[in-house]
Amino acid sequence: MTQNVELQRRCELLRSLHRPGTPLLLPNVWDAATAGAVVAAGFPVVATSSGAVAATLGYEDQEAAPADEMFAAAARIARVVDVPVTVDAEAGYGMQPAELVDALRTAGAAGCNLEDTDHRAGTIRPIAEQAKWLAAVRQAAVDADYPLVVNARVDVFLGPLLTGAGPETLAALVPEGVERGTAYREAGADCVYPIGLWESGAVRDYVTQVGGPVNVVRIPATPPLAELATLGVARVSWGPFLHQASVARFAAELATLRE
Repeated sequence: MTQNVELQRRCELLRSLHRPGTPLLLPNVWDAATAGAVVAAGFPVVATSSGAVAATLGYEDQEAAPADEMFAAAARIARVVDVPVTVDAEAGYGMQPAELVDALRTAGAAGCNLEDTDHRAGTIRPIAEQAKWLAAVRQAAVDADYPLVVNARVDVFLGPLLTGAGPETLAALVPEGVERGTAYREAGADCVYPIGLWESGAVRDYVTQVGGPVNVVRIPATPPLAELATLGVARVSWGPFLHQASVARFAAELATLRE
């Protein structure tokens, strides 16, 4: 019972930190050591990166890692910190909503990311289908008396990001992104995450039209944090990029050893 009360407290704390204009900063971690470093640096929440966690387990991203290994890694992270942990649960690993919610609760997750890409099909799920699934996840959490904080990822901007598309392409996708974000919010998501949306004007339009907390990923092209705050962003995450930078730094150090 005490553990359940503590997890509920962490869920509510995480939810309260989503304040548009005062972004919650989430330098994403991949193991217990990096989680401890984030807390020691004064950040109030720990967030995992599925790509980084999968890499440490020896798998590719996009649900190539077994779900039980990913949740075990999340549980180790949650065990060693005394702050809320939000888990990147990808697209839910094909689990039924109640099964997914139980796995998140058992791992000690105060929140989760859930994306709308169907990795098995290689496409983005239809809006109605994803909204229905998110609503079922929310209901399963309610039934379990578990105030899970759901960050619903909107993937329509991700492809253009990876292909180097410019601001005009992003702006053209804002209406669909807003439609998805609005539907996911109505289905019970606490925050929406239009991953790959970086241009200032498009971010402003998206935040204004969705009318709820919005998560932006930090990439080189993303506006400075102060500007994101003025645009009304509620949450900023780093995804797999800190892990990639750490591996690159490690490789550089190894090169000096050989010299």
